[in-house]
Amino acid sequence: MAHAIDTHKGAHGHSAHGSHDGHHGHDHHDQEEMKTFGFWLFLITDVILFGTLFATFVVLRLNTAGGPTGAELIELPGIIASTFILLTSSFTSGIALLEMNRGNKKGLILWLIITALLGASFIYLEVTEFIHLVHEGATIGTSAYWSAFFTLVGTHGLHVTVGLVWMTALIIQLSRRGITPVTKRKVNIISLYWHFLDVVWIFVFTIVYLMGVM
Repeated sequence: MAHAIDTHKGAHGHSAHGSHDGHHGHDHHDQEEMKTFGFWLFLITDVILFGTLFATFVVLRLNTAGGPTGAELIELPGIIASTFILLTSSFTSGIALLEMNRGNKKGLILWLIITALLGASFIYLEVTEFIHLVHEGATIGTSAYWSAFFTLVGTHGLHVTVGLVWMTALIIQLSRRGITPVTKRKVNIISLYWHFLDVVWIFVFTIVYLMGVM
């Protein structure tokens, strides 16, 4: 009789423990989904931000106040190189995602490092371009056109820089913890963020540079 009670208690305790683990796992999954949803909300506000900056630029693009114009100062070969680098980094971040889905930690880290290096090269070229423009007499205060130009292009550059810091932190986390549900979500999110910045840059390239110089 006592043995039967003990067996019953053991079975009951085990099932309770099992359901507790399941519940904990479910909570964790819900948290991950909430964080992903939060990121989507952030991305929507970013779309609104860039939409506003593009609209402002289009309205102000002819207001050069007799100062230098974009067509006079912008050097397209450097911008085309920047564009190629950023588009390539979007491709490499896609490969990183494939390696993660294969469960290849080393491959994932390697391709994230390549993506970050390409992103850093893009920022280097952008800073070089800004220095060249300022040297030629075009600053954020020169005219409404240049204010809109520096604000829009600079905001995108700032986003890329934030992405680089974020990616570096993630690479460190992956090397310590490996591929877990948490790091998986983070890689998915950084990849999405990076593709978003690429799409924004295609608009910058078309509206600010191609239309501005042609």
